[in-house]
Amino acid sequence: MLFKRFTIIVFCFSLFSLIAAENTPYTFGVLAQRSALLTAQYWNPILTYVSSKSGIPLILKVARTAPESNLAIQKGTYDFVYSNTIFSPKMAEANYHVILRPRDQAIMGQIVTLTNSSLYALQDIAGKEVGFPSLTAFVGYAVPMDYLQQQGIKVIPILGGNQEGIMAQLKVGKVMVAAVNSQVMKDYARRENITYRVLWESEKFLNIPISVHPRIPKDAVQAIQNAFEQMNNDPEGLKILEASAKLITQDSPLGFTNSSAKEYQSYRDFYAHATVKKKP
Repeated sequence: MLFKRFTIIVFCFSLFSLIAAENTPYTFGVLAQRSALLTAQYWNPILTYVSSKSGIPLILKVARTAPESNLAIQKGTYDFVYSNTIFSPKMAEANYHVILRPRDQAIMGQIVTLTNSSLYALQDIAGKEVGFPSLTAFVGYAVPMDYLQQQGIKVIPILGGNQEGIMAQLKVGKVMVAAVNSQVMKDYARRENITYRVLWESEKFLNIPISVHPRIPKDAVQAIQNAFEQMNNDPEGLKILEASAKLITQDSPLGFTNSSAKEYQSYRDFYAHATVKKKP
């Protein structure tokens, strides 16, 4: 009798542990581009929808700054992550796998100044302070700094913590020039009612992907991938996407589509030949 009771207890404990494990949220890290509040307002409704449709709970994780976010990526802390820094040699060691990408436009690195500034050509910024989001930003640092180094244009880097952090410094005149993500800059300028001039822009790169750590079970990955991919075809999902886009003045097309590392080969090609891996 005692053995039967022990068996029942063990069975119930195992069943409870299994249910608890299935209901444990997976972390969804988002690269720090905007303020934590705006990031949460944008992503939380999307993740709530995806969690509901997939049956796999997701919880948003936002670091205070881009370097903190990238350190978490490097350590493999996040289960899922929205970031394009996963392709840098150091962070690639975490082995995140691309599963989705935004349907919207490709992004470019840009070097910009406000329209009322006295700077009109890239050569005008030589020897001057230039704002960058962080040393780990792809189109906001690696791509433009690599070009500047190739052209022999030396500048003094000023770091803003994240994309909109350095854009805010540009707006108030703390820096006259900033290296930015073209899409984030366009959205920010419309929200903040500022105009700017592009001094230089890079080739196009696919927009920031959603990736997953290899420890996550394939069935959970597939369920989440399907929920994201179908979101813009569902009236409820589309309404959420439109509301999130309105917050940051994001243009259509909205939503996400299935993707893989193969589509992001241009990132790896960049790092294979970049000079920016050397100190500026």
